[in-house]
Amino acid sequence: MSTTPSRRDRFRPLELLGFSGVVALFVAVIVLMSTRQANLTFVFGGISFIVTLMTLAMLSLTSKPTGEERLDMSQQDREQDHGH
Repeated sequence: MSTTPSRRDRFRPLELLGFSGVVALFVAVIVLMSTRQANLTFVFGGISFIVTLMTLAMLSLTSKPTGEERLDMSQQDREQDHGH
């Protein structure tokens, strides 16, 4: 069985970054339209990007692995034990 990650697994971090970027852009546009201050726009956009990214990362850590993921982890553990 192959130990290379699937395409979906490889693009998962890009999905999180993209979603965080969209949220940050939305917040930045709202702040820019309401205050017309570029400094506040960048600050609030950056803060919302970081907060969204950290929240999504924490939520993804709380999910339980599926049966396929458990099988993959046990295979990797066995390969590590045989390698030493």
